[in-house]
Amino acid sequence: MLTAWLDFHRATLLRRLEGLDDVDLRRPLVPSGTSLLGIVKHLAYVERWWFCIVFAGQQLDVPWTDEDPDADWRIEPDDTTEEVITLYGREIARTRTCTEGAGPDDVARYPNSAKTLRWIMMHMIEETARHNGHADIIRELIDGITGE
Repeated sequence: MLTAWLDFHRATLLRRLEGLDDVDLRRPLVPSGTSLLGIVKHLAYVERWWFCIVFAGQQLDVPWTDEDPDADWRIEPDDTTEEVITLYGREIARTRTCTEGAGPDDVARYPNSAKTLRWIMMHMIEETARHNGHADIIRELIDGITGE
């Protein structure tokens, strides 16, 4: 059930992008500078962080640093829409691999973490759903289309 809810919210996010061109997907319409494509990029790296780095204990890179904590939100001039959407799909697939065969009460391998897979799944459902709300607002500001 947790996987089904997370998959629902993942798909909902991608539906918010449908019918928009690259300019609209990159356009920041809120004071924080968040864009629809930036939300997708952020969630791709959050998937990587929680499921593969924290839960599975893999050594993978993330774009943020202490000096640039929001790098995962930023769409660089050379980032294409296709690349960001592909990144998100690739990280979701990696997530499935990182959690394959694990039980909901299995504990993360990241040092000093007592988080279970169940906790991580619930957190990711909440995180993705919350960002879907942000995406709904940005999409409505772009062209008036509202979410479900």
